[in-house]
Amino acid sequence: MSDASFPYDGPEDLRQPVTAALSRVVDPEVALNIVDIGLVYGVRIEADRLELRLTMTSAACPVADVIVDDAAAELERVLPAEIGVEVELVWEPAWTPERMSERARRFMRW
Repeated sequence: MSDASFPYDGPEDLRQPVTAALSRVVDPEVALNIVDIGLVYGVRIEADRLELRLTMTSAACPVADVIVDDAAAELERVLPAEIGVEVELVWEPAWTPERMSERARRFMRW
């Protein structure tokens, strides 16, 4: 599991399954999960919907659609059926390497 964190607003019993699901989503360009890279900007869960705010390392990321689809699929696997998933791709604030976890920094040798 990742040592990185992101803002989470939702039922406490879903925090760990949601974090684990997002940690299974790998950015194929860097071979690291999106939590460790720092691409997850926040999760909010309301009665019937999970809102995921996600960014990419670059607006020109060629695998953005793959990452968004994988994140939604992993979340749908762990959420109750009545909770839908909505992914918002955001660009502010811009991603920087400082968002990476220590694990990701070691992997990248930074």
